[in-house]
Amino acid sequence: MRFPRRRREPVEVNLTPLIDVVFLLLIFFMVSTTFETRQALELELPESQSGQDMEASPVTLVVTAEGEYRLGEQTHSGGMLGEALAAEAEQAREYGLVVEADGRAAHADVVRVLDLAASLEIRRVRIATAVASTPQAETP
Repeated sequence: MRFPRRRREPVEVNLTPLIDVVFLLLIFFMVSTTFETRQALELELPESQSGQDMEASPVTLVVTAEGEYRLGEQTHSGGMLGEALAAEAEQAREYGLVVEADGRAAHADVVRVLDLAASLEIRRVRIATAVASTPQAETP
């Protein structure tokens, strides 16, 4: 008995899903990667025999736990701080402003200082911190 042979269809590999996955991976890595364009330069700075230390220093503003502000030797309330900082604004623009806030100071008091510095166009603002003596475990 003779059986008729069935004709086999040629086997095809569908590459469309593979291409989709490769493009998705490519997009994922392009979006999630950060590119570092800066290159570290090792410089040997020249020495100066007649160099002088800068006499001026940054303006220091202290925020106390009670919400008071000290600029230099004077204590100011929130309303008077703007005028006092405006008087020191030129030096703060040139040499910077250091905010020394008490750890118990209200967040709003520190933000008030930062907003005031921004309105006076003081761009170099640093917040002073203390170095921890012992490492503390993070709390959940």
